[in-house]
Amino acid sequence: MERADIAYQGIRTGKMRGVNPLRMARSAGLMTAGVRDSLAAIERFGPDVCLVTGGYVCAPVVAACRRKRVPVVVYLPDMKPGWSIQLMSRFARRVAVSFPAAAPYFGGQAPRGKAVVTGYPVRQELVEAAANKQASRQALATALGLDPQGLDDRPLALIWGGSQGARSINRAAWASLQELTPLAHVLHIVGTRDWPLYEEFAATQLSAGQDEEMGQRYHPVAYLHEEMVQALAAADLSIARAGASTLGEFTVTGLPSILVPLPFSGVNQRQNARQLAEHGAAVVLEDETLEKTLAPTATALLKDSAQLAAMAQAARELAQPQAAANIAHLLADVATGSA
Repeated sequence: MERADIAYQGIRTGKMRGVNPLRMARSAGLMTAGVRDSLAAIERFGPDVCLVTGGYVCAPVVAACRRKRVPVVVYLPDMKPGWSIQLMSRFARRVAVSFPAAAPYFGGQAPRGKAVVTGYPVRQELVEAAANKQASRQALATALGLDPQGLDDRPLALIWGGSQGARSINRAAWASLQELTPLAHVLHIVGTRDWPLYEEFAATQLSAGQDEEMGQRYHPVAYLHEEMVQALAAADLSIARAGASTLGEFTVTGLPSILVPLPFSGVNQRQNARQLAEHGAAVVLEDETLEKTLAPTATALLKDSAQLAAMAQAARELAQPQAAANIAHLLADVATGSA
């Protein structure tokens, strides 16, 4: 929010599930304070409608909106709602969902149920970048400090696990580089937490020109901000977790993927991965066996351009680049009472 220069107000809240009684009591107090925070914010702002996207942080806001008779729209980014969205949807006028398969959780699609299929909203910059893959590839090379021709005609594999990184994905990526770099450039977003582990790996495996080919085609970074748009648009294969953004960003960019659902997460990433895999846009691998399965799976795909092209087309067929506008129209309809 700060990087985008958007006004922000924090709301006090606390987690109620999966915590000990003392933490639960403290959370209850914070939520009560959060309702007061939200009521004061509503008085100042005077909203016509409220949009929430889940998580216990939204609970005090929804409670305050209910008290002030401000209609609420919930957006479910994932394929399966967590506990908080299930609870808040009871008080919502409408629930926006990314795909029709999520609608039954809310009684079906409106007007019989509360669900409205809007798609997953992505940045307009990503939609535009996806329309010109070659330009995105050149822009990415420049952002990485490479010669504009530094990313040659080989495929580009994008490996990432969020801002903190995903340690199992990182370790599997390092174990697979000998097989991957002869076939592709590898852009590896290691994450800030695991960057020291990369430095250890580089000191032993990449130092003194031990593997010149690996050094030329392996491009590690701690994190990408604005450049992530070009990375997604330029990539030919993504190896990542299965967070909700994969449902929007990978489909808009037509990006084939190897998805590794986060085990034991609060959100069921496996459902997200299944949505793409069942439509032929992704392959799903298990986290616990990733170091053994990543290299053979990724190399088989990188060697099969026809398969990658088919997966890319399958992803594009799921895309809804107008999703942000759909959600905006839904908010306007709820605010005016027409939905």
